[in-house]
Amino acid sequence: MTLDPIHVDNIARLARSIAGNVDTTDHEDLASRVWSDFLPDLRRDGRTVLEPVADHAKRRVAVDDVALTERPFPTTHGLDSGTINPTTFKNGLVVDVAHAAMASEPTDLGLHRSRTIVATVHSADTTTDHDTEWFPRDEGHTRQRVLHVPTVNRYAESVVHALALYLAESSHALEHFDAVADLLVLDGPIYPKELFTWVDRDPELGDLAREAKPSAVIENYVRLVERAVEADVPLAGFVKNPSGRAVVRVLNAKGIEAPWPDDAALFTRLLERRDDDGELQTDELTCTTWFRARGGTDRHMAADGDALGIDRELDPEAYETTFMVVYDPRTDVPYKVEAPYAFTRDPGVRDALTTQALADVAAARGPPEAVAKADELARIGAEEKASLRRKFEQGFDAERLRTYDDVRWDAAEY
Repeated sequence: MTLDPIHVDNIARLARSIAGNVDTTDHEDLASRVWSDFLPDLRRDGRTVLEPVADHAKRRVAVDDVALTERPFPTTHGLDSGTINPTTFKNGLVVDVAHAAMASEPTDLGLHRSRTIVATVHSADTTTDHDTEWFPRDEGHTRQRVLHVPTVNRYAESVVHALALYLAESSHALEHFDAVADLLVLDGPIYPKELFTWVDRDPELGDLAREAKPSAVIENYVRLVERAVEADVPLAGFVKNPSGRAVVRVLNAKGIEAPWPDDAALFTRLLERRDDDGELQTDELTCTTWFRARGGTDRHMAADGDALGIDRELDPEAYETTFMVVYDPRTDVPYKVEAPYAFTRDPGVRDALTTQALADVAAARGPPEAVAKADELARIGAEEKASLRRKFEQGFDAERLRTYDDVRWDAAEY
């Protein structure tokens, strides 16, 4: 059954009544005040949680011009990991499978063939250990293993998903880092932020994050930063859907009623350009300069954070998360580009990363080509997910625990 025209009209009336109570001019004024008065040195409880790496400014560049700009990094490598999503079986096992791949621009077909596959398993049966070591497949082009995750009373699906995703991604990055000549861009943040959220989410998960297996996954990312610094090859992360709330939370704590649901909405307001009639101008990309972030989940990798107990071989400041926001008005989408402070404290590297990000977004109208390729290689399609789940059912001799969504939606869509 679909909505009748009268229902659509009634809903539209509701939207207009809501819009009539929102003064966007006030939002613009508040955003400008936040930019000029707070973001140059955003503090919480006397601790700086956000500050510029160098200058504090918003920039803009013509889309057509920057798309044709010569790239500072002749080659770019992208890396991503995809999963089948957590699956619960009637025998009590909860399983996820992650599949990581690295892509390059220009293309390197030999590199694209290499994959890392991780299956994570949660079981309430403490007498069985499903762990395996890494073992090769596909004539050595694939490495795979099974990781038996620590037992938790709740959140088993979240645990198997996060550990599969991040172990596959970080292991593949370390295994194939020697193939990277100029720049490595992760599809997503530079650190496993979902694991860091465990500390704030639940005491049980917070304790789990410091246990051996999750800690080993986090350590992979720390070692990746060190490997990149040693090789003098910049490491970055391209966040396609930034959703953090570190800035707006601090603003709210200061008594400022921030109208934005998250930081991405705030930066979109700051970076969008409109004419006198309110029409969005789409001829230029806009961006912020770089920030050092020490709030929210970024606090764990701050110089005064403890990296959840991981030893850091470099100056602790080198690991701090820094970021810039790029806004593409053609799609009305903000992107977040991250890099360790070890690289962005160098003005030349910082400018090169900025130019590369703007040029790639302008040309691709979205994520950099190497990241898009890695996403395509690592993605596990709906039909493949269904096939893999059936194979697990056969291997476990146990059916998947189904829900009404399996009945409601076609298997190829769910």
